[in-house]
Amino acid sequence: MSTLSQTRSHSGHKHSHAHHHHHDNVYLTSQNKNDAGVRITRIGLYSNLGMAIAKGAGGYLFSSKAMMADAIHSLTDLASDILTLATISWSLRPPTDKFPTRFGKVESLGSLGVSSMLLIGGLYMGYGSLLTLYGHFFLDPTAAAELLAHAHTHSHGHDHGHGVDVVPSLHAAWLAAGTVAVKEWLYHATMKVARERKSSVLASNAVHHRVDSLTGIVTLAVVLGANFMQNAAWLDPVGGLLISLMVVKAGAENTKEAILELTDKSIDGEVQASVRKHAQRVFSDIPEGHEIELRGVSGVKSGQNYLVDLEVAVPGDWTVEAIHETEDRIRTAVGSKVRGVRRVRVRFLPKDIVPPKFDEFIPGDVSPRSSPEPEDDDNHNHTHDHNGNGGRKSK
Repeated sequence: MSTLSQTRSHSGHKHSHAHHHHHDNVYLTSQNKNDAGVRITRIGLYSNLGMAIAKGAGGYLFSSKAMMADAIHSLTDLASDILTLATISWSLRPPTDKFPTRFGKVESLGSLGVSSMLLIGGLYMGYGSLLTLYGHFFLDPTAAAELLAHAHTHSHGHDHGHGVDVVPSLHAAWLAAGTVAVKEWLYHATMKVARERKSSVLASNAVHHRVDSLTGIVTLAVVLGANFMQNAAWLDPVGGLLISLMVVKAGAENTKEAILELTDKSIDGEVQASVRKHAQRVFSDIPEGHEIELRGVSGVKSGQNYLVDLEVAVPGDWTVEAIHETEDRIRTAVGSKVRGVRRVRVRFLPKDIVPPKFDEFIPGDVSPRSSPEPEDDDNHNHTHDHNGNGGRKSK
């Protein structure tokens, strides 16, 4: 099947709609604690808290400034987990009179927040790494120490002298390796749920876990390099710069997708094709189904929800009852077979009429002077006509 294009961080991964059944939709009405997205986010939150404590203690005991900085980074990731958890829980609520299209856009807002955190964090990390490299290679030790104290996240560690690094204990390598293993598992587990639900906020949070895994690899390289190589201090900023480039790329792409989702970009081509396939299958089971024509499939994505609009042409002599039955069959088939579809609206047209595209929208280029005026105000109408009709024809 074609690759998913809904979220760029998902690209290249295959996802089949062929085996979707009605029970796939039941998670929206279940308790939040049983939802896979909520569950994996809570696991990530607890993991970040545990690793922040472990890395903070390990960095202090093993004299590893890189690990101390990594501990503080894990604490900041708790904000991402909390935001993800809050938005997913909120977006799973059923529709209300005030919010008839559900709360999916809350998750879209959460995705924008999490991906923006990625983008800003990546830019800050890259800036700090560039300043650190500049200090290592172009400044004298005293000036470099002053610059590094303000430039790099590793300034959260404990300096022992002006720019003189204490060689971290080799035991810190085991802690760094454990961080990489846990974060890689969280990345794959979170991204799996994100792909299944096509959840942009989960995808952004999964990238956060991957970033933590990469920073763990850099920490591991710094610890090993400091123990087995001479003058290996440059490993840290170089690794940080490479990671920052990946973070900025992922953050920018996910931020773009979140903005497009909030501005009601149309559902992607794969979802449209799946909706079309299952809708057309209904026609073969309906008397005179060969007379039905599916002219258009559109819709928007709202968090994990798809709000789908169909345009269907039928013979002009069909009764209201026949149209209603056809609509009900289409809605049931599409809603039960295509994951994420939460609303299906069908617009029926006579087969011999082909209206222009987007004809259901009221023209928005009418100036205020030419807009219709209230007709039940005699005094107002008289004044209006006296002033030249204001663009309205006299009756």
